[in-house]
Amino acid sequence: MEQTKSFEISKRTFWEAYKLVRRNKGAAGVDGMTLEKLAAKEKDLLYKLWNRISSGSYMPNAVFRVEIPKKNGGTRPLGIPTVLDRIAQMTARLYLELILEKQFHPDSYGYRPNKSAHQALKITRQRCWRYDWVIDLDIKGFFDTINHDLLLKAVAHHKPPAWVQLYVERWLKTLAKSADGEVIERTEGTPQGGVISPILANLFLHYAFDKWMVRNNPDNPFARYADDIVIHCHSKGEAEKLLEEIKSRLSECKITVHPDKTVIVYCKNDNRKGDYSLTDFEFLGFTFRPRHAKNKNGQYFVSFSPAISKKAVASIKKTIRELKIHTWTGQSLDIVAEKLNPKIRGWQTYYGHFRRSALSGIFDMLGKCLVKWAKNRFRKLKGSWYKAQMLMDKIAMKMPYLLLTGVFVLEAMVEYEEPYESRDSRKVP
Repeated sequence: MEQTKSFEISKRTFWEAYKLVRRNKGAAGVDGMTLEKLAAKEKDLLYKLWNRISSGSYMPNAVFRVEIPKKNGGTRPLGIPTVLDRIAQMTARLYLELILEKQFHPDSYGYRPNKSAHQALKITRQRCWRYDWVIDLDIKGFFDTINHDLLLKAVAHHKPPAWVQLYVERWLKTLAKSADGEVIERTEGTPQGGVISPILANLFLHYAFDKWMVRNNPDNPFARYADDIVIHCHSKGEAEKLLEEIKSRLSECKITVHPDKTVIVYCKNDNRKGDYSLTDFEFLGFTFRPRHAKNKNGQYFVSFSPAISKKAVASIKKTIRELKIHTWTGQSLDIVAEKLNPKIRGWQTYYGHFRRSALSGIFDMLGKCLVKWAKNRFRKLKGSWYKAQMLMDKIAMKMPYLLLTGVFVLEAMVEYEEPYESRDSRKVP
């Protein structure tokens, strides 16, 4: 018998939530349910979930807690809800977005519709040209230390549907379970990996930081991407005073400024004299620092601008090494291109948005890997790095700036191709 409905939840919105979760993919949670398994029983499982949410009987499973390595060492806890819980969270998120989006600050860029990291980087670059100093603000363990009472108060303030408030509280207090079976109680924080977590984090900082800044420091613009924040100041003294005020404010909201990772930076360029210990900062995978640039008249000058960070370069090169392209000798040319193109386009699209030339080291390394692959793959090139390099040079001459465009085309190598099995019979590493 169908349970009595306590809440009105749109089936259309619920179905949209499911499609978004399916598009985002993701791993299974503690119940082992994958998106593929769900698809096999889609109609039955989705209806049961919608029915439980609508009746008020829905109780989330524990989140699966895994430790993700950080680029700078150490690990970060990631909480993975089950597929069904992700659908429930996405449904609530869609309802919350309708209410909260029009309230959020225009310089909050993270995890919002029609907002992007590139927009945050662009406005930050422009403001670094106008303001001499920057506070690069880091909040210590932000997602893991969000105060539940303050967050639930912020949710209730906007009067979302009662079921959204009910389930947000349940999601916040859901147990975490590690791979070895350890059960962890959660009294604060919202797990990174949860579908609902980004909008809840934005809501918390909307009150803890954004509105406070507008009210108390309207002359100091900022860009915030989730908990990554850059604030602009006219002088070092102003930056030092503002940072102390921010520390006090965030402490009131029961979160802490990281003492080592939060720094004050001088945006040095040709017009700003003096020597200061810090003249660079990282934001969203880019390093802002003084760089040589050329104006429209061909004259060189020093500008404070972004380019891909050393950490991001190292991470991409690690990925290239782990691909072991030179061992793909059983792969046809089109399969090699098919496997590499999405990665190359992704790197170029994101990191090539500012100072594309900074990607040259990455693509030089990729080019060498491809030369090695060609040498191993084609009988005519066996043992000859020189011949393989000449082949790559030939491609580069036919298609200038080939690698930097992010599109790797292999037609010029067809003359070296030898008979091979069809792609369907090849094992893709």
